[in-house]
Amino acid sequence: MGDVAAKIKVMPASPDVDLDALEGRLEDALPDGAKINGFEREEVAFGLVAVLPTVIVPDDAGGTEAVEETFADVDEVESVDVENVGRI
Repeated sequence: MGDVAAKIKVMPASPDVDLDALEGRLEDALPDGAKINGFEREEVAFGLVAVLPTVIVPDDAGGTEAVEETFADVDEVESVDVENVGRI
């Protein structure tokens, strides 16, 4: 088995969220075996900016579900959506 890279779109709860601090909380929340391979940001609308971490996870049962669930529980996160997934 190999690894999977997933780009995940994390929407903050408001435009006032400190994105640097949010990125740190996302990294701290990662489940065992997962790691972040960089962040991107995407302007959405009205000053709201989405954070897009690329997460590397083992290619086994469950895939990105554990990461999605932990990211959804992070303070100041409104929503979590997988944008793209591919094997590496």
